[in-house]
Order: sequence, then structure tokens, then C-alpha cells
Amino acid sequence: MTDTLTGQIVLAVIILVIIVFVLVVIFRSIRIIPQAYAGVVERLGRYHKTFMPGLNLLVPFVDKVRRLVDLREQVVSFPPQPVITEDNLVVSIDTVVYFQVTDARAATYEIANYLGAVEQLTTTTLRNVVGGLNLEEALTSRDNINGQLRIVLDEATGKWGIRVNRVELKAIDPPHSIQDSMEKQMRAERDRRALILTAEGTKQSAILTAEGARQAEILRAEGDAKAAVLRAQGEAEAIRTVFTAIHEGDPDPKLLAYQYLQTLPQIAQGEASKLWIIPSEFTEALKGFSSAFIPGQGGATPPADPPVAS
Repeated sequence: MTDTLTGQIVLAVIILVIIVFVLVVIFRSIRIIPQAYAGVVERLGRYHKTFMPGLNLLVPFVDKVRRLVDLREQVVSFPPQPVITEDNLVVSIDTVVYFQVTDARAATYEIANYLGAVEQLTTTTLRNVVGGLNLEEALTSRDNINGQLRIVLDEATGKWGIRVNRVELKAIDPPHSIQDSMEKQMRAERDRRALILTAEGTKQSAILTAEGARQAEILRAEGDAKAAVLRAQGEAEAIRTVFTAIHEGDPDPKLLAYQYLQTLPQIAQGEASKLWIIPSEFTEALKGFSSAFIPGQGGATPPADPPVAS
């Protein structure tokens, strides 16, 4: 009885061990790789294959997933690097590198630390590129520098299974003394542009003012000329009307003498009217006019053209 019970216990333990072993084998045979990652598999210490995202099977105790490699694009910002320009000025440059692992096997076995290698290669290439430029060219040629860095880095990192997509210069900081000089230069340039704009505005304003005054004078002269023409036309029409009326009325000398007497006060109002010449026809008409109102005044005829002074 005891031997039977002992045998059953041993059998149960063996079965339990087998179940546990099977479970461990199954667990070690299945490997799930997450999306955007790749698994490098070694068989007995040598590279065997690369697992892609999803469910993958391997031989337990023989195959081993060494590491998971991130296949997404990575953005790495390196600390500022001192770089000497062609004109012997030390500038501090911050760089940002956008790269992506395209070959997990090469990134695992071709380089020990690809991130550190990219940083050192970026620093070396940056110094070579910026070293051939002066400060002004380095500040104004960022796109050119970025393009050269990307080409050199992409060629150098290709054998590491890495593709450099973009390199950006985040900041280029010249020395403080140069920054002060540049600030003064920019301030002077802004002041110069402000003075030019002010002078240009004053000049344009003066031109517009003079043009307006000239147009006003032209319009005023044209108005005066038209007014004079209209006034002369009116006076000519009035004279023509008066002449026509007089001609049609056929006035006698007495009426003309009466009209002249009415005009004398208006002539005398002028300050320069000091002397009048009265024609003989008018004196004859005045004589007839006076004889018409004063009977018996038909005497001697006055001399011709007597001067009358006021």
C-alpha cells in the first residue's frame, strides 16, 4: 500500500515537471515583437535572423533575441559644440539630427553605439564644414550647411544601417563681443533706414504739396481767365444791347446831354478824375437842353471844347 502511494506521488511529480517543462518550452518558443521594432535573433551566439513585428517562433535554449531595435525616426539634440570659423572666431553651434535605423542587424553588429557615433560624426563634420566659412557666411548659409551635413552623415552611417533624414542647426551663437558689435551694426542700419524713409516721406510730401499748389494755381488761373472772358462777353453784350437800343431809339441831342449830366457824378467819384474834355457836340446839345427849360436863353454860342476842371 505504501509503495503504491509512493509510486503515485513520484508519477505525479514527474508529470508536473513535464508539464512545467512543456510550458517553459512553449513560453520560450514564442516571442511577440511590438510594432515599429525589430528583434535580432542569435542561434548559438551567431546571428540567425531578424524578427519583424508580430508573433515569431524560435527554438528554445538555442535561439536568443539579443535586443529590440527601434525602427522609428529618432530626433537627437546634441549639446553646443565650439567651432572655429575661417576668420578665427569661435562660435557655439547646437545641432539636431533626425535619423532612422533601416537595418537592425547592421545597427547591432557594425557599430557598438550608433547614437554616440552619430554625435561624434556630426561634431567632426560640422567643424569641417563651418571651418571653411567666415562668420557672416555661417550665419546666412544655414540651409547650405544643413545640406552638406546631411549628405556626409548619410554616406558615413549607411554601412551602420542608419539613414540620416535631416540635420538642423538649432542655434549659432558668436562670441559676446561680436554679438555686441553686430547689435550696434544692426541698430545703426535700422537708424539709417529710418532716416532714409523719413527723408523719402518728407520729399514725397513736399512734391505732393507743390503739385497740389501748382494744380490749385492752374485751376485758379483758368477760373480767372474764364471769368474774365465771361465778364468781357457780358460787357460786350451789354454794350451791344445798349448800342442797339440807342440806335433803334434814335435819341436827339437833348436826351444825350441829359444822360451825360447823369453820368458826371459817377465820373467825379474817381480820385484821378481831375480834368474832362467836353466835346463841342455836347455843348451844343447842352445849349439846346438849357433853352428848352429856360425861355429866352438862345444867346451866344459857347466856345468849342472848353476845359472843365473839377
